[in-house]
Amino acid sequence: MNKLGFIGMGNMAKAIAAGIIKSGKISGSDIYAYAPHQDKLRKNAEAIGFTACGSMEELLGAADTVVMACKPYQIEAVLEENRGALAGKALISIAAGWDYARYEPLVDERTRVQFIMPNTPAMVGEGVMLFEETNSLEAEERQELMDMFSALGLVEEIPTHLMGIAGTLTGCGPAFIDLVIEALGDAGVKYGVPRAQAYALVSQMILGSAKLQLETGEHPGVLKDNVCSPAGTTIRGVAALERAGLRAAFLDAVDGIME
Repeated sequence: MNKLGFIGMGNMAKAIAAGIIKSGKISGSDIYAYAPHQDKLRKNAEAIGFTACGSMEELLGAADTVVMACKPYQIEAVLEENRGALAGKALISIAAGWDYARYEPLVDERTRVQFIMPNTPAMVGEGVMLFEETNSLEAEERQELMDMFSALGLVEEIPTHLMGIAGTLTGCGPAFIDLVIEALGDAGVKYGVPRAQAYALVSQMILGSAKLQLETGEHPGVLKDNVCSPAGTTIRGVAALERAGLRAAFLDAVDGIME
């Protein structure tokens, strides 16, 4: 994998390109992108450090590995128009719902495909990159790709049948946690903490709590118990959250997406 090309340059593609360039895995001069809005593309290229291409033909002529980062509804037309040009290349899909099985009948048999589900925290190097287990990349090529994406956060291989639920947890989960940040921030504001400071305190608390669980491997219930002193303030708050149905609300949220 020497030259990486992006079809589309939205927020997620920008995060991936910026993270890879920053990591030094691939130099900016070897990263290319094409998007119809050329003025915006050139501004992003100047800011991030990749090469803006004036046409799809220029992009596919330059890149050996291509990231499909356009809107999902555009993908089928892109594949139809560029089937031959994609032959022999590695095609990386980051579009929701576009897994290996969906690409297989639409691409040349020489095109190697890998579906990856990133999430928005990849923009700050703390994302989760879900690699679909089913793929047609060469083994060495796939390992190189996983190493490259590790610059953006945690890389996990997921069986095809679990990509939906895993993607729901990591892709939708940030929005759920943002609601928690906003709600706890409002509580701080209610009792006099300036809003910006309240958000900063809550966000750092969530970041630290998550890091503590990841590094210790402790069950979340154990970590919760460690904060709850007998007859203390925290256990009263936990009891209130239980009465309000916090756990059931999160389960219902996931059920609503998966149904």
